[in-house]
Amino acid sequence: MRLTDRIATPEGKRRYVRSLFATIADRYDLITIVLSYGQDRRWKRRLVGLAGTLAQARALDVATGTGDIAFALASRGARVVGLDLTPRMVELARAKASRDEQSPGFLVGDMLALPFPAASFDLVTAGYGLRNVPDLTAAVDEIGRVLTTGGRLLSLDFTRPSNALVRAVYLRYLSITGGLLGRILHGDPDTYRYIPASIRSHPGARGLAALLAARGFVDVRYYPVLGGLMAIHEARKA
Repeated sequence: MRLTDRIATPEGKRRYVRSLFATIADRYDLITIVLSYGQDRRWKRRLVGLAGTLAQARALDVATGTGDIAFALASRGARVVGLDLTPRMVELARAKASRDEQSPGFLVGDMLALPFPAASFDLVTAGYGLRNVPDLTAAVDEIGRVLTTGGRLLSLDFTRPSNALVRAVYLRYLSITGGLLGRILHGDPDTYRYIPASIRSHPGARGLAALLAARGFVDVRYYPVLGGLMAIHEARKA
């Protein structure tokens, strides 16, 4: 079955994403560096910088991966929980954590069913997370549920360029590069071809901003990254 067919339905995408990230967990940090042209950590610092003052703020980093954003939030004084669907990702993040009280806590969990009461967090962050959920609207609603009134969402992700020519070239580049990396690292060229496949079904930066506004967020804005090939979204719960 073709990759596009495997992720064409919410349940198919759920199964594929679970399997994919279990496969790539130990290579995840390397891949984020390669596919971001070495800019990944700078972009994440920019995202965390948008959060402003974080002393004693309650923060949740969804799709935390190996914890880069969670650790950055904690270093600025936030009380942080990092959550990821993939047990191996959480294991790797915990291995990075120190014994300091300010180190984030990490747990396995689903962004579509966050294991927290309503209004538990002042800030929710996501790095390369919203694009991978099988139901984007449900994920946005769940994030809104756990945010306090006035709480903020910050998200960094690949996006779908609005210009058709730029989009075609970009997706072709990611497909070729992803196929090569997948073959070298995992023996399967489709492993990282998932990225352009997921971008094709993404609503784009403007579309995601519209969805956030439609689901009750206010002060919604986005900042193009890498010439609009990626974006940081910012929104506040009304």
